[in-house]
Amino acid sequence: MKEKAKVLDKESLNRAITRIAHEILEKNKGAESLCLVGIRNRGVYLAQRLAQSIKAIENKEINVGALDITLYRDDLTLISAQPIVHKTEISFDIADTNLVLVDDVLYTGRTIRAALDALIDFGRPKVIQLAVLIDRGHRELPIRADFVGKNIPTAQGETVEVRLEEVDAKDEVVIMEK
Repeated sequence: MKEKAKVLDKESLNRAITRIAHEILEKNKGAESLCLVGIRNRGVYLAQRLAQSIKAIENKEINVGALDITLYRDDLTLISAQPIVHKTEISFDIADTNLVLVDDVLYTGRTIRAALDALIDFGRPKVIQLAVLIDRGHRELPIRADFVGKNIPTAQGETVEVRLEEVDAKDEVVIMEK
């Protein structure tokens, strides 16, 4: 695969996160009873960055969790005979919270469906909202994001790679093609 286009650099990625944080606060009328849960792997880092941004805006710490959806995937048998399960870390009660589920790229909607199934095992939030850095279209399920950093129309043969300093040593979003 080769890089077709860079759609976000470090500065525009940070601006998108700050904007999403403001939108989350506006929709939820502040940070009261707000929590963020990121989908492993990059969704967790984005959730942590959103929490930092919310703290800078509201001067309030909010709970951040990490969700592993491996065992909830509908394509589990297609991925591997021995899937690698990572740790889910939600050390707070999600019941009656305004929970924002965070992921890097929204594509078919199947990851989000799996995440919703996984979350319900931890309690019943008052509301679940979805924040994604990139929405690339091509939905297979009736799922939409409440907060989007950038909409990027893509072809089926393309992929969107979100690269974050915590994992990839740089911040950027690129479209890759075969």
